[in-house]
Amino acid sequence: MEQSIPFKSLHIREFQGHKKKVHSVAWNCIGTKLASGSVDQTARIWHIEPHGHGKVKDIELKGHTDSVDQLCWDPKHSDLIATASGDKTVRLWDARSGKCSQLAELSGENINITYKPDGTHVAVGNRDDELTILDVRKFKPLHKRKFNYEVNEIAWNMTGDMFFLTTGNGTVEVLDYPSLRAVDTLMAHTAGCYCIAIDPLGRYFAVGSADSLVSLWDISEMLCVRTFTKLEWPVRTISFNHTGEYIALASEDLFIDISVVSSGRSVHQIPCRAAMNSVEWNPKHNLLAYAGDDKNKYQADEGVFRIYGFEGA
Repeated sequence: MEQSIPFKSLHIREFQGHKKKVHSVAWNCIGTKLASGSVDQTARIWHIEPHGHGKVKDIELKGHTDSVDQLCWDPKHSDLIATASGDKTVRLWDARSGKCSQLAELSGENINITYKPDGTHVAVGNRDDELTILDVRKFKPLHKRKFNYEVNEIAWNMTGDMFFLTTGNGTVEVLDYPSLRAVDTLMAHTAGCYCIAIDPLGRYFAVGSADSLVSLWDISEMLCVRTFTKLEWPVRTISFNHTGEYIALASEDLFIDISVVSSGRSVHQIPCRAAMNSVEWNPKHNLLAYAGDDKNKYQADEGVFRIYGFEGA
């Protein structure tokens, strides 16, 4: 029996601070802070209380000289965060002080970044389809590999011995880690694959594609078990909730879909006013952060993100 969560009666809060659109939102490992990365060349750290109503404090992370395209938190440390920017650098920050602690100059404009689940390595993908893996302590590249196809979002599995690349060919390339030897090529979609999410229980991964579908894969069998079909535009961003029961999907459709992972049934849609760039569930609560290409009435970027799932107004 599916647990029915009354997603209907929950509230949205809006967070303003960026001067240009927000490309990436991410929660820290204990769900108390949210980071937002923006085209305005900054990232911000917000203290979010799941049941609080007070004014939210935020810290600005300044130093990048181009768009902060993606960011991710250290999975083992609630105050360390990595940012990837078009300025060709990757930076590590301390979210308490807002200071940059490490900086690596790479060869291209960085668009994707992800941490290995044990917190030891960071993988970065750039616009030239080059993958760099950095050792977090020394902040030096361990591996560099250039691919002759479009590489989009990247991810490790929960145990860190497999590495996934989503590609412009509609495939998911499965590599052994740390050797980066090709293990499998999954013919996942009929158009490019843009995003990937790993189920927090380690059973599945999901892939979002330009064909508007999201496919759900059994990670032990490497087989597709179902597809989510609610969206009509290329899927830009997906996220599993903390229990692995629900998945949020977003695109240029003017809503975010929340579906049940076990059945594929859509249970709620959050209306939005623009294409979405990033959705991410809190790791402890059913709070969904999301950000997109929102514009104000003068057609200027709003620079906001929102969180859905608060109980009080």
